[in-house]
Amino acid sequence: MAAENSKILTAEQEQQLRKPIDEYVGKIQDQINALREDGTDKVIEYQNLIDNLKRDRIYTQQEKNERIEQAKKEQEKARAVETQNKAQIAKLIADAEGYLKAHYNTDYYQAVVASCKEEKIQAQKKYNEAVARLKKEHQETLSKLTDQHEIKDEKYVHKNRLFDAKMQLAKDLQEVKDRQHAAFDYRYHLIDMLRMSKFTVAEDLAQRWENYKYTFNRRDFLLRNGLYIAIIVIFIALCIITPIVKNVQLLTVNNVLNILQQASPRMFLALGVAGLILLAGTDLSIGRMVGMGMTAATIVMHQGPNTGSVFGHVFDFSGLPVLARVLLALVICIVLCTIFTTIAGFFTAKFKMHPFISTMANMLVIFGLVTYSTKGVSFGAIDPSIPGMIIPRINGFPTIILWAVAAVAIVWFIWNKTTFGKNLYAVGGNPEAASVSGISVFWVTVGAFILAGILYGFGSWLECIRMVGSGSAAYGQGWEMDAIAACVVGGISFTGGIGKISGVVVGVFIFTALTYSLTTLGIDTNLQFVFSGIIILVAVMLDCLKYVQKK
Repeated sequence: MAAENSKILTAEQEQQLRKPIDEYVGKIQDQINALREDGTDKVIEYQNLIDNLKRDRIYTQQEKNERIEQAKKEQEKARAVETQNKAQIAKLIADAEGYLKAHYNTDYYQAVVASCKEEKIQAQKKYNEAVARLKKEHQETLSKLTDQHEIKDEKYVHKNRLFDAKMQLAKDLQEVKDRQHAAFDYRYHLIDMLRMSKFTVAEDLAQRWENYKYTFNRRDFLLRNGLYIAIIVIFIALCIITPIVKNVQLLTVNNVLNILQQASPRMFLALGVAGLILLAGTDLSIGRMVGMGMTAATIVMHQGPNTGSVFGHVFDFSGLPVLARVLLALVICIVLCTIFTTIAGFFTAKFKMHPFISTMANMLVIFGLVTYSTKGVSFGAIDPSIPGMIIPRINGFPTIILWAVAAVAIVWFIWNKTTFGKNLYAVGGNPEAASVSGISVFWVTVGAFILAGILYGFGSWLECIRMVGSGSAAYGQGWEMDAIAACVVGGISFTGGIGKISGVVVGVFIFTALTYSLTTLGIDTNLQFVFSGIIILVAVMLDCLKYVQKK
């Protein structure tokens, strides 16, 4: 059946190989369709009718109910026919699938794969011959030319001809790829018809893997994952170097839990700023928000009278029950952070002010107020019973991680399952188009800042409990860079409207793990900033390349 002295199949030969399969399975499919006609098909038809009647506004409610009731009666009759034919249909499907299993690969698909393999070799050979011919013609033409302009033109023409040959090779290889993919996919098309789109888990995975291979592009893959691969390589190198240099194992269960514990409060901050980056914005005041929240939380949860004062007044909340102080501290943290983020959001949305300016102003105001009011002193430790109450370790497992998991789940739901989340993506992608479609850009922007403030408040409160207090205005300095960097590394695009919560989670873990590893290795803190800076630069560069490629 193959072409003479070759495994390459023509379209007619391929069709001839598939003909017995089409005939056998097609005959069974016709029998199944006949059995489904008064059963499954009618069930689906009446269900669609019922759904349409429920949405229909032409009929009165009484007429709707009568028609729906009649449709349900007819549907029940169809269900009875469906049940009656179920065993026979299942037997026919098993017969067809057994035939496919026995014949599809051996009689058809393997021959197509072999043909495609040979076609690739022939396409490459054709390209190599074309390049050799073009080079020979180019050299012959150059040997006859003396004028520099003509030589330059000839080189330009030769370059274009080589490019055309390369494009032809790419086209030929893509056609081969399409042919093999179509042959693979046809089997699942037949199964889809037999089972009415019901695939097993193994079949779903096989189709996904094939589709991934079919659509795989090396350049796109490296643009999306190159930074992750580089960071993973660095982390593996650190895991190898640390035991040699410091005689300490880096990749242990205890270290992993410590990394997750440190990452948990930072997760709140990254989730907050991620919404602003999604709007093509940012927030430079995160670190100062943490300092303000830490200070306020420490004052409220301090054991006994505070060692420091606020505007000259010494607070003592020890008269309140411990749980009441914990909740009060949380409320104060959220309220303070939300007030300031709302102010920044208002100026950003109302006056089209860049978030860089509005949040930088916030950063200066917050740091100035907290430092002036507290004289910059640290407020000591909180009640030692609070950490065990809010974030206890259960069999060595730090439950602070569960707070971060809850935050991730809630923000994921907001981004993906609410109108506000959809509007967030729309405004971030194209604010003008979103405004024309009826979305309030002002309230979406302010809402994103308010959500960020709530998350900052939670994060600073949780960090205060994790660190057992020690709140001061200077605490949290530089944390805004960590939060922003985590989002950028996680794929939240500064161009707006692009990003996933899973990316934020990955970004936070990457930065926390890297910082923890470098600290364990004994790398100077200042050099750690260099690593962070390089990672941010590369992440944004890759993001810009992806944006330029789309344009």
